[in-house]
Formats: sequence, structure tokens, C-alpha cells
Amino acid sequence: MQEAVKKILEHDGENYNREGLKETPIRVERAHKELFNGYNTEVKITTFNENYDQIVMLDSIEFYSTCEHHMIPFYGRAHIAYIPNKKTIGISKLARILDRHANRYQIQERMTEDIANELTKALGNPLGIAIVIEGIHLCLRSRGVKKQNSVMKTAKMTGKFFENVHTRAEFYSLLNLPKFN
Repeated sequence: MQEAVKKILEHDGENYNREGLKETPIRVERAHKELFNGYNTEVKITTFNENYDQIVMLDSIEFYSTCEHHMIPFYGRAHIAYIPNKKTIGISKLARILDRHANRYQIQERMTEDIANELTKALGNPLGIAIVIEGIHLCLRSRGVKKQNSVMKTAKMTGKFFENVHTRAEFYSLLNLPKFN
């Protein structure tokens, strides 16, 4: 890894031996271990038997990821909801599932789909899942078309969220509630 970083610096016209860059290869290696730990992280899923059958939602969960096409960061927030089918999940697990999928080379569309699939499996076929992810892609803002105010949004709805317009509308109305600070 460190040799690859030196080659990249050299390719870009830098001297990797200069004062400010001497430790960069080791820093990049350490950063990659943290930024891409989603390949090696298992999420211990804790579920609880409950008779609750309404929307459970954790919203505005921040994430950081890396575009697999340009190896440039994208970040944003996710809103994850489900309707239990006699089984709920520890709320921290929703954030951990998001992080596990975000901490990989990724595209937002796949990340949205993969989170829904993992949550469906963990909950044993809940009555519905709704996910909206809002991403700010630096590959779009800092290069190419350079669109500074763009926000990419992806959504995945299953079960009652997909089938019932009223349930879907309730989910979206929860997204628009004032946030606590």
C-alpha cells in the first residue's frame, strides 16, 4: 500500500520524500484500514420479540463512503424505517448496518439496496422497509460537471411501504418533522 501511495504521489508530480509527505504513505494506509473496514466488519444483530406493528424509524444517520468509479468521497445521511413482523432490532444496529455498507468502495444505488436486503434478512421478513439516502458526491462537485448544489437521492421501499401509498406517505411525512438539536 505504501509503495502504491508513493507511486501515485510521484505520478502527480510530487516528491514523496519532502517534509510534508514523508509520513503520507503510512497515514494513507492507516486511513484505508478505517475507511474501508466494511469489508471485514460483522454486525452482531440483536433482535427482540415485540408485538409492535407500526413504523420504526431512525433518520438523519450520517455516513461517509467512497465512489467506486473515481475513488472520491461521497457522504450524506440515511433514513431507515421498517414495520416489524413480531421482531424489532436494536436501533444502533441500523446505523451499524449503514456503516458496514458505506465503508466500502460503493455506489449509492447498491448501498441502498444492500441495506434493505440485510435488514430484511435480520428482521425475518418485516412487514415493510423504507430507506432514503441523500448523498453529496464530491466526484460530481469537484470534477467533471462541477455541480455544487446537487444532492443524489435513492430510495428503496418494500412490503407495506411499496404497496400502500398511505404508509409510504406517512414515512415521508416523518422525514419532514422538525429535527432535534
